Amino acid sequence: MAKKEKVEPKPKKEVEDKNIRGIVRIAGKDLDGTLPIPRALLGIKGIGHNLARSIAYKAEETLGIPYNQKLGYLTEEQSETLEKIILDPVKFGLPSWSVNRRKDYATGKDIHLTGHDLEFAVKDDIGREKKMKSYKGVRHAAGLTVRGQRTKTSGRKGATVGVQRRKNVKGSGK
Repeated sequence: MAKKEKVEPKPKKEVEDKNIRGIVRIAGKDLDGTLPIPRALLGIKGIGHNLARSIAYKAEETLGIPYNQKLGYLTEEQSETLEKIILDPVKFGLPSWSVNRRKDYATGKDIHLTGHDLEFAVKDDIGREKKMKSYKGVRHAAGLTVRGQRTKTSGRKGATVGVQRRKNVKGSGK
């Protein structure tokens, strides 16, 4: 048998252009500037695939930049406009069903929350449900499933527990 030669790992791609910013801060999150706009926006909590694509198309329409342009090529002004689209997509013409807080409990408006604001709002909603002792609140407080999933076999936490057989005792019929 012939010995296999060691293959050296390929060096990581370096930034092709010196004009590109490696890290871009948008909506309180540092994003990779070497990624296309829709792919980079997925790094923000509260933005999924569909909303990222919609925002990228809206940025193309508003700012006149290509849909798949790398995020690092945006100027500071373009980044600020992109952040405004992210924080208030309904104002820029995106449909209200694409936001994550339709008819917000406190304001009654369609808003979109990202990052820590989203986490705080979810915790606040769960706390409110617990306080009013609704079915969902009681299930949250008990640590059980909330949306009707089965609990007999799946959704268990902790170590796996199986069925144990009785030890064979002398004199039993087995």
